[in-house]
Amino acid sequence: MSKWLSQEWLDETRKMAEGQPDRPGASARMQYVVTGAPDGDIEYYWVLENGKILESQLGRLDDAEVTLTTGYDDAMKIQKGELDANAAFMQGKVKVTGNMAKVMSLLPITNSPEYKQLQAEISAITEF
Repeated sequence: MSKWLSQEWLDETRKMAEGQPDRPGASARMQYVVTGAPDGDIEYYWVLENGKILESQLGRLDDAEVTLTTGYDDAMKIQKGELDANAAFMQGKVKVTGNMAKVMSLLPITNSPEYKQLQAEISAITEF
């Protein structure tokens, strides 16, 4: 098991996501900020290309197209599947800056059966 939001966890989850289907056009450079974590705010980023995670690293992505900021507790609920990512966004629990159209084009992926299955598999190997 990997500690949630550690580099080891990001590496493991990127490898697990390799089996996700191609999603033409689902490409983005995404910065994530999780605020209020026990050891302080955590920043990480994903580089997605056609639905595949090419990079998943702790730190800042200088040319991010979008930044998503979420509080630690809500981010954990989303990861555990206890809070739907779309609902969290609509409720203002996920703050978005940058290219809103890019985010809106990616949201349907979070409702796919493949994504839901991956989310459950990731939660099973995560130490929260």
